[in-house]
This record gives sequence, structure tokens and C-alpha cells, in this order.
Amino acid sequence: MSNWPTELRVTKDRQRLAVTFDDGTAFELSAEMLRVLSPSAEVQGHGPGQKLTVPGKRNVQIISVQPVGNYAIRIGFDDSHDSGIYTWSYLRELGEKGGELFAAYEQELADKGMSRDISAKPR
Repeated sequence: MSNWPTELRVTKDRQRLAVTFDDGTAFELSAEMLRVLSPSAEVQGHGPGQKLTVPGKRNVQIISVQPVGNYAIRIGFDDSHDSGIYTWSYLRELGEKGGELFAAYEQELADKGMSRDISAKPR
């Protein structure tokens, strides 16, 4: 399997997940990005066009990381969200393309009149 992590570590401030892969590539993924781009059905929806934009998560923290088989982790956040299953390949994708994915998220917020700081009903 490619994209196999050799280290997963939550930073002391609980604001980032440090991931190192077997090819030596390493990323620090922000808790906010992991939360708002969660692969969960709660965020992604159950089909095309159902993805939600989740505002107000700038200061969200990681409170738990649990293994899911040999292929993923489940991340628990301090806002009670814990249903996303983050595969190794999705973590790698977030590391490699996180900047552009997060920029698209920020644009969605702006387009919907939402904020990273003010929580509102996702839409």
C-alpha cells in the first residue's frame, strides 16, 4: 500500500495533526482544515450537491485519534464531531492539496456570507 503513515501525532496545542509517510514526506494538518473538510456524510452529504459548508471552526481542537482497521483514523473534535474516517490517502491528499482545498472552503464561506469565527448552521 502506498501512502502508509509512519507517524501520527497531535501537537501539544491540539491545533494540528502531524503526519509522516513512509517516503519521508511530512505534513502538519490544521484541526480546522481536518474538521471542515471531514470526509463524513455529515459534511460531505450522501450524494452530489449535498456537501455542507461548516463555519466557525477556526479554534476547533483535536481531542482524540483512533485507528480504524489498518487503513484510516477517526478524529474526534472538541465540537463533538467524530464521524469522519480519514484514510491514509485522504490525509496525504490534504497534505498535498490542503492549501487549495482550504482556499476553496474560504471562498465558499465568503460566497455564503459565513465566517471562520462565527458558528452558524452549516449550509
